Amino acid sequence: MNSRPSLTVCASLVEKTTNQAALCRTCEVLGVTRLVLPRPNDAWAFRKVAASAQQWQGIEYCPPEQLRPWLSQQVGYTRVALTVHGLSQSLEDYGFAAKTLLILGRELTGIPADIAALCDVALKIPQYGRVESLNVQTAAAIAIYEYNRQWR
Repeated sequence: MNSRPSLTVCASLVEKTTNQAALCRTCEVLGVTRLVLPRPNDAWAFRKVAASAQQWQGIEYCPPEQLRPWLSQQVGYTRVALTVHGLSQSLEDYGFAAKTLLILGRELTGIPADIAALCDVALKIPQYGRVESLNVQTAAAIAIYEYNRQWR
């Protein structure tokens, strides 16, 4: 391997406290380097769902309105949009770069077009049922697992 694995999960667009907390817990358990949330959250619901993972998980903050400039500052990372829309490549066929920035969308509307345009690749998780999407935390967990499978 030419580079040390470093996965950042950007959840700046994720709005629900319980999803942010579940992402924090998932990221800590799966060894994600950085989790980016829209703002600090000390709500009881966050603490309960995160189950103390926030004490060990590297967390940064970037409000949604600052996401474009923040993304441009992430030099050396491959920016990967996790989406069900557009011309997305299957997660099964993708080889993650060692330094990956995984961008998650809003719960209902996904990743805005202007943010998706800044990404190097868009990935989708193959789905075989009738429901057209997964919960953002569940989708992130699948993508993080695949990154770890390739790099750990």
